[in-house]
Amino acid sequence: MGKLYRRVFGIPVAETRADRRGFRGRDATARRRFETIGGTFVEGYHAGLETGGGASLVARLDGIAPERRGFAYEGAAMALVLLDTMTPWRRDRWRTLLEGAGNRHAYMVHVGAGWGVARIGRSFERATRDMDPLLRWLVLDGWGFHDGYFHARRALDQRTVPARIAAGYPRRAYDQGLGRALWFVEGAAVSSVAAAIERFDGRRRADLWSGIGLATAYAGAAESAALELLREAAGPHLDAVAQGAAFAAQARHRAGNMAPHTEAACRVLCGLPAEAAARYTVEALEDLPPDGDEPAYEIWRARLRARFAPVKVMS
Repeated sequence: MGKLYRRVFGIPVAETRADRRGFRGRDATARRRFETIGGTFVEGYHAGLETGGGASLVARLDGIAPERRGFAYEGAAMALVLLDTMTPWRRDRWRTLLEGAGNRHAYMVHVGAGWGVARIGRSFERATRDMDPLLRWLVLDGWGFHDGYFHARRALDQRTVPARIAAGYPRRAYDQGLGRALWFVEGAAVSSVAAAIERFDGRRRADLWSGIGLATAYAGAAESAALELLREAAGPHLDAVAQGAAFAAQARHRAGNMAPHTEAACRVLCGLPAEAAARYTVEALEDLPPDGDEPAYEIWRARLRARFAPVKVMS
């Protein structure tokens, strides 16, 4: 069945090539990095389709270099959500991954679920009703990245939000993922990223910038000079960029795969070493209230924005 699932639902690796996706960045180094990340995601996705989860899946994912492993878990999570949807007699694959080896990559596993939800036609509320009430918002983040990555013209150029996503905070969470995709689409070219965000309605820009910060610190592709330029280009949204970078630091810290580019990004964008930024992210969870008029997830993010405003650069 695994071979059949891959044959029917597989994603050709060529679909991750920058020219195939229509990515606009001209930096060859950034392009190669993003293509490698895309290829790693697809590798994890195909592993999920072929194995259906379990120890064999974990062995394949953990055989990938630590710095890229989170992307493989993200792809596998997408596959398991699709399989759970197609096989009503077994709907526990994604949760089994999350509660097992995928727990260290919990953020990426939820984001990967968003890729799956984007493709299966379910509403966010229905798809996440049994998920952790805090991390379920990352499903919309993943959905936003999916649309920006595969449907850049519609999601980024035309700035259209799917009708399935309700107005209010769900659309904000979607924009956080869309901002991450914009970093890839523009090939980490800071001036192009800033210009693209300026074309969005002003109410959407802070969440887009948050996604940029997360992508910069987690995926990388920005050299020192570009990080300084990004810090300047964010302007009044630097606190959102710093919050996104801190989330990336915590995701990597939890997974045990901290990377040099995460350290560099946090020092410039958060004014802190990556481990310190990760620690602040955990501390901001203390005494977090339950969802009310404002989701607890947004209160978490707001606490971090307040912590990083204004941000001072470390020497």
